[in-house]
Amino acid sequence: MLDALRGPVKAGAAALFAVGLLLLLLNPPSLAGAQGLAIIGGSAIALVLLTAWAFVAMSGRDSMPEHEFERLVRRSEELARHPELLAETDEFDLLVSDAIDSLPQDFQRLLDTTPVVVSQLGAENRAYGHYFGDTVARDDYPDRIVVYQDTLERDFGHDPDLLRAQVERTLRHELAHHLGWRDERSVRDLGL
Repeated sequence: MLDALRGPVKAGAAALFAVGLLLLLLNPPSLAGAQGLAIIGGSAIALVLLTAWAFVAMSGRDSMPEHEFERLVRRSEELARHPELLAETDEFDLLVSDAIDSLPQDFQRLLDTTPVVVSQLGAENRAYGHYFGDTVARDDYPDRIVVYQDTLERDFGHDPDLLRAQVERTLRHELAHHLGWRDERSVRDLGL
């Protein structure tokens, strides 16, 4: 429950600070108009909280359903424990595996403790991949990288080389989030 409120509270606090600072600069308060200041302050707080709630509601959920994640992790762990099951994996799983193998050794070691899972929920999340966690520098939440097979195959499946390149790019993109680049713009500035 507290995790669900963390985003709206942070957004509300930042917006409240910005609006308060703007009001303070535009109309410095006087002691004679305390009632008017209280009305303006209360209205500003209500506006900020409503805006923060609407922003968080429109941005959608930032995680996949727990049962789906658990299923994917169990499948990945089973494959890691029993390499003979690799014969049962499909071609897309092998693309993800090749993308991991193409990473520099130091980055591969980071993925020893961060599961990379394949999911079919890309259309629902409107993404090619997703990073869940709080970066390699912190360990408050479990880290995981999800690569969405359905959207990658939908958009790049017509060309096997293009699909392979995009799977690798998606993995590197999500790994950049894991390394600390939090927002999409800064990761794109890396060329990912």
